Amino acid sequence: MGDLGGGPPSLRAGDRVAVVAPSYPAEPERLERGCAVLRSFGLEVMVGKHALDRAPSGLAYLAGSDDERAADLQAAWCDPAISAVFCARGGYGAARVLDHLDWETMARAAPKLFHGSSDITALHVAFAQRLGVPTSFGPMVVSTLADGEPETIAYLREALFGTDVTVRGSDTLRGGRARGTLTGGNLALLTSLLGTPHAPEPATGRIAFIEDVNEAPYRVDRMLTQLLQAGWFEGVAGIVLGTWIGCGDLEAVFADRLVPIGVPILAGVPVGHGPGQRTIRLGADVELDADARVLGPGTGGGAEGPSHPGEETP
Repeated sequence: MGDLGGGPPSLRAGDRVAVVAPSYPAEPERLERGCAVLRSFGLEVMVGKHALDRAPSGLAYLAGSDDERAADLQAAWCDPAISAVFCARGGYGAARVLDHLDWETMARAAPKLFHGSSDITALHVAFAQRLGVPTSFGPMVVSTLADGEPETIAYLREALFGTDVTVRGSDTLRGGRARGTLTGGNLALLTSLLGTPHAPEPATGRIAFIEDVNEAPYRVDRMLTQLLQAGWFEGVAGIVLGTWIGCGDLEAVFADRLVPIGVPILAGVPVGHGPGQRTIRLGADVELDADARVLGPGTGGGAEGPSHPGEETP
């Protein structure tokens, strides 16, 4: 593996990677199609023991018991022969494994690339706080790669193999520029962790990324309000909004809940759900230029507050 310098370790052809299912079980045919995409990158792929299982408790939406899903993940993370851990899909269940992982043992393992999105946000948050490692947020093996969409696959390959990836949005909700560490993930998962031992740290001095799928505007409003009341947005440097497929018209919600925070806000970034997904690096330094509608790699040197036209940069 290579080193992205603040991002997750990058991959090289010939690396061995693991595909595990911390949430929903994988469908065999789609799992094989998604793994074939990873093999086309020149990677050797192994699949977690319980990726196709169903929970014995009758909870068919879980890939085996909580202990089994945690064991697959921990074994892959701690295996020195594995260069990256890919999550098969989201759905529900990742938060349930957090109490079943031996974080001290995992902290002793050499850092490697961890990749997933949606429900996997629970693990992104925990890896950042418990292990202090950046992670890769993007399309997953079963839920997206199996569809074989060329654009999504091309962008993922570019991100995995160490290229400094720049992503573009479609709308500027509030102009300005900011620099900081990228944090966040799926809105529903971030909100669900509040009040637990795994609650996400406030986004103070950071660039906050959020996305979701199939949530009505009033539910998005409620979750944003909860994050605001919990202080998660306090001192945030900038905000990046990903995809909101099936969520209706959120223009008024974002204008009411987020714009008054007073930081640069870029919307329409193709990260989260749906076609044409890009991959971003949570825990890496990034630069946000909301006027140019660009989120790109940072230049280092720590977090920088927002800069707005006509205002003095702090």
